[in-house]
Amino acid sequence: MAPVPAAGRVKAREVRAAQTASTLTVYQAYSPHIAEPALAAGRFVPPFKRERMTWIKPSLLWMAYRCGWAQKEGQERVLAVEITREGFEWALAHASLSHFEPGTYADHAAWEAAKRESPVRVQWDPERSLTLGALSHRAIQVGLSGEAVDRYVDEWIVELRDATDLMRRVHAHVRAGDQEAARALLPVETPYPLSPELAARVGATP
Repeated sequence: MAPVPAAGRVKAREVRAAQTASTLTVYQAYSPHIAEPALAAGRFVPPFKRERMTWIKPSLLWMAYRCGWAQKEGQERVLAVEITREGFEWALAHASLSHFEPGTYADHAAWEAAKRESPVRVQWDPERSLTLGALSHRAIQVGLSGEAVDRYVDEWIVELRDATDLMRRVHAHVRAGDQEAARALLPVETPYPLSPELAARVGATP
């Protein structure tokens, strides 16, 4: 297994995550109706719907932006999901980009074909600061559907934790104007090493 890399200069498109030698952590936000049964079971169970695309995000601050610091309706509970590196890399190896990019696909038809064949979507959205402003580099979002959702739920999850309190404590420091205290609570997200093949498939910066 590759060693966990040290933090360094942020690339324009770079997967960064809290990670160990065998796992990484991604985030999702749900209503208590879905989150509480999942936390009790240690895995996603009904009313979680496998039929819907589920988006996982390795960036806690991007998750904060998406769920409004766990205040948006239906996103009041933030879950930290520790998954296997093998599972995450399977997802990237079976992914297509959500939007056509000439540098990644030969033409529009090739992108459409990749989308039809892929159970995973990848998007790169501006990473967020502690004030949730857009930064110049981008964070990855990975959308799972079909076979990918089944693998995620049944095979990849190592541990499922409630990160709602962490999200709210960070937000409280941000509101108080104490970014140093807020940053001290953030998980350490370091560059995730991608093979050249995976980087090319998802449009990551070489």
